[in-house]
Amino acid sequence: MKNKLLPIVLIIFTLSLGQNGIFAANKKLAQSGFKFLSVGTDARGGALVDAVTTVEMGSSSLFFNPSGMARLAKRFEVSLSQNNWIADIKHNAFSLAINPYGGKYGVIGLSFMSIDYGNVQGTMVWGNDQGFVDTEILKPMAFAAGLGYAKALSDKFSVGGQMKITGQYLGKSMVPVGDDSLEVKRNQAILTAFDFGTMFRTGYKSLIFGMSVRNFSNEIKYERESFQLPLTFRIGLSMNVLDLLDIKSGLMSCLATIDAVHSRDYPEQIKVGLEYKLLDMFCLRAGFMAPSDEQHYAFGFGIQKFGAAIDYAYTPFGIFDNVQRITFRFVL
Repeated sequence: MKNKLLPIVLIIFTLSLGQNGIFAANKKLAQSGFKFLSVGTDARGGALVDAVTTVEMGSSSLFFNPSGMARLAKRFEVSLSQNNWIADIKHNAFSLAINPYGGKYGVIGLSFMSIDYGNVQGTMVWGNDQGFVDTEILKPMAFAAGLGYAKALSDKFSVGGQMKITGQYLGKSMVPVGDDSLEVKRNQAILTAFDFGTMFRTGYKSLIFGMSVRNFSNEIKYERESFQLPLTFRIGLSMNVLDLLDIKSGLMSCLATIDAVHSRDYPEQIKVGLEYKLLDMFCLRAGFMAPSDEQHYAFGFGIQKFGAAIDYAYTPFGIFDNVQRITFRFVL
């Protein structure tokens, strides 16, 4: 019966991708703010073009699908990441997962992400020939800090969620007040957002099905216009494809992942990733996504041994700078 259900599930999944325009022409749909929340910082996820909705990634799952840390095998896991994003923007991330009682009462996670946009020369409208004058050097930044929880409800089903405080500071501006005076305003916004996710081990070999909702929140505004966060819905499948070949080897695995992504401000996308692992120590990764403006594929590698791991991802980004991510992991 299980062997008959799998093709049906895959057919429905594929048809849903086409129905929702995955392969349709690329176009913008709406606008959202705090776009840094859509950028993956983790190097393993980056090499798989973030097609990791059904990949158990320990504490880093808080940035993708919180339920992915529910089966953490160790007592503690720490992850540190740096993402050299386009336009010299720096994304730094930290995550911690704590499994105090072997998963009996679930896993608690902490996450933090900071974004450095660099220095920007401020200007102000003025009645000179140029029409403006320089003001101070602006140092815009953003952050997100979260508290998450995940639990395996059975040997097949796990759930997780995260509440996070996120904010953005875009510097100061001079605002006219009355006819002949100016007021200094700090352009900043802070609000609370939520992430949710589930994973289900189907029982057919190593096939996992999962879904997640990220950046669920109220609207927010700086001055007059309200905007929403980049709300994102994902469904995904993953499997060790060597299982289909009946290769029972503990020396290697080949994980294939596929995610269908529905965003508030972008057409539906399909993301596909492949991770080959040898001797439970060396990993080679690659991913492809469509449609996309500039980012279409990525690749990377990972090395893990003695409770420590290092992951690297490289993403060609079209007319922009190439993106490089690096992540360090430690388990105790």
